[in-house]
Amino acid sequence: MERCRLVFSGSGGQGVITAAIVLAEAAVIHEGLISVQAQSYGPEARGGATRSDVIISDSEIYFPKVNQPNVLVCLTQEAYNKFYTIIRPGGLLITDTRFVKTVEKVDARQRELPMYETVMEKIGKPIVFNILMLGALISLTEAVRPESVMKVIETRIPPAFLEMNRKSLQMGVDLGREFRS
Repeated sequence: MERCRLVFSGSGGQGVITAAIVLAEAAVIHEGLISVQAQSYGPEARGGATRSDVIISDSEIYFPKVNQPNVLVCLTQEAYNKFYTIIRPGGLLITDTRFVKTVEKVDARQRELPMYETVMEKIGKPIVFNILMLGALISLTEAVRPESVMKVIETRIPPAFLEMNRKSLQMGVDLGREFRS
């Protein structure tokens, strides 16, 4: 496997860090890969800028910070404005159509997805926005299998919310598949 460097960015309370942790755990526990995850917060716990770096590899990882990600996810305009320039040439930039207005970045593949709109239309609660985003990401990158992510979610989410998360993950996988080209 080629080393995959990802940066998840957004606002506190969107579940960006949770999604990154779930991805890293899925890679290690269920895919037999090596992964590291690191995070940083803005000054506020909720509403401040958040960033989480994930590296997935089949060989040793010596430095846990991502400087030039292969994949960059921006869920807010503030995160996009701050981070869109760091994406590696030829990398994948994933944004949400409701919260982010992008500029054309010719050296990256851009996927502007209606993630928030989809979760609100089909589930009605934004609490699983991050899981839908994670489903779209793994569909677009094939970094890990959806069933590996779901196994991790099953260990972290209360049983009453599992079905909502399962549905959200699958909707994200389907959405990512639509935009894969």
